[in-house]
Amino acid sequence: MPKYNNILVPVSFEAGRNAAQALEIADAIRASGGRITVLHVLEQLPQYASDQLPEDHMETARSTVTGKLAPLARDLRDAEIVVVEGHSARSILDYAEENAKDCIVLASHRPGMQDLFLGSTAARVVRQARCSVHVVR
Repeated sequence: MPKYNNILVPVSFEAGRNAAQALEIADAIRASGGRITVLHVLEQLPQYASDQLPEDHMETARSTVTGKLAPLARDLRDAEIVVVEGHSARSILDYAEENAKDCIVLASHRPGMQDLFLGSTAARVVRQARCSVHVVR
């Protein structure tokens, strides 16, 4: 089995996604001295919606998400938590490329009819990533 030096594990809090298992797999396939980045993408809100929220709502959301991710990454050596804003698939792909990730380990739900028409984040990442992608179901 190949070993990877710089693994990205995007985490979504949606039902049906097993982030803990994705992190276990990332830990198992990383090379000695390799790093794991746990990434969460805060979806950008339309301007009309964000205008109705408190001015510090993104900082509050970032802090809340970091607090939820910390227990998941606690037992991983050389792991960092990163929270970014943007569109899920595009942000994952951009982060992976900009930070020279050699593997993305992504938890996904089982596809349903809506995925045939819209496409899931995992499907977009698999199709467009320039590095290896491991999908966990």
